[in-house]
Amino acid sequence: MPLDAIPIVAVHGDAPSAQAGLVPGALSGNAPALLREIAEHLRRLLAGAEPAAIDLRAMPLTPADLDWLRERLGSGEVNATLLADGESTIVETACPGVWWVTHRNDRDVVVAEFIEVTFLPELLKAHPEDVQFGLEHLELLISDLS
Repeated sequence: MPLDAIPIVAVHGDAPSAQAGLVPGALSGNAPALLREIAEHLRRLLAGAEPAAIDLRAMPLTPADLDWLRERLGSGEVNATLLADGESTIVETACPGVWWVTHRNDRDVVVAEFIEVTFLPELLKAHPEDVQFGLEHLELLISDLS
């Protein structure tokens, strides 16, 4: 077969689906397996295991897989946005304990995307240093009342 007869399809070169040779508009079949993995992590969490995180960008998933998964998981009651070196969104799915976490850089490009199986994502917990700052701020406000 001559080289000019070989079909060439351009896909974004650093996307996991491109690296795996997956067609971006088609389901790869990996999303249902991922749904089962999420359920297993949730079972383990309820049994006392540590929280789990699944790096969606490191898996051979197409955009259609991600859409399929997002549709199946649905959306829950909690959405949070963190602004630090770009925007991070933490979205509870319709399955409490399962969170869709997306990190963007300062140019609004997705740089990381995870499914976290946890009671509360670490990003939402206040760090002790921040709580100390909050206490100091409140003490200043109270001292101004006198």
